[in-house]
Amino acid sequence: MTGSIQRVALITGASRGLGRSSALKLAENGVDVVLTYKDNADAARTTTTEIQALGRQAVALRLDMADTGSFAAFAAQLKSTLTGTWQRDRFDYLVNNAGTGAQVPFAETTEAQFDQLAAVHLKGTFFLTQALLPLIADGGRIVNTSSGLARFSLPGYAAYAAMKGGIEVLTRYMARELAPRGIRVNTIAPGAIETDFGGGLVRDNAQVNAHIADATALGRVGLPDDVGGAVAALLSDDNQWITGQRIEVSGGMML
Repeated sequence: MTGSIQRVALITGASRGLGRSSALKLAENGVDVVLTYKDNADAARTTTTEIQALGRQAVALRLDMADTGSFAAFAAQLKSTLTGTWQRDRFDYLVNNAGTGAQVPFAETTEAQFDQLAAVHLKGTFFLTQALLPLIADGGRIVNTSSGLARFSLPGYAAYAAMKGGIEVLTRYMARELAPRGIRVNTIAPGAIETDFGGGLVRDNAQVNAHIADATALGRVGLPDDVGGAVAALLSDDNQWITGQRIEVSGGMML
């Protein structure tokens, strides 16, 4: 990326949680943001306002990651947004962050729950990225979101973790196949983070929070800014020689 061109990132699911933190950290680093949301338009507007307060441009677009049939129309809307807001037809960074959680024992997981997780986390990431390839600048970056649960196992997350394991394999294939365009592709794998994800269990249950802190080398549960900062660092111009890698951001959880 050249310094004369304003960098633009697209972050899915950035109205709250880790996506919001990533958007704000990138804005602090001088990057403009297109963020997506599924239902919470008010939260998306709040995030865009926060980004604008940092002196950066921001636009919020609605996107349902489970609806692959909408991706072509979304790509067209994004292209129009890039032209209208930045007078360009490509963006620099794609952060595939949007997701949903399910804590269900393996023996009790329904096919509908499995299919929903697959649609959002794996199929959605695969086909959204595919649809956006013509809009990603050569030399750009893609960050996919996995989870520490793809490395260590906790009861109740078999289906969710299986999708994240698929994301890690997909990342390596993306990195290999998009390398001729100079596009770097990596995976961020957060550990337990204090957000409303999964009903806010890690954030709101003091016993669970303390248990995770005890199992973490750095002695506490992660915060959204821990992950947002890592995403921003991975996308910085200083990281030119990292691709196809899984980077766990967990404070050393369950080493």
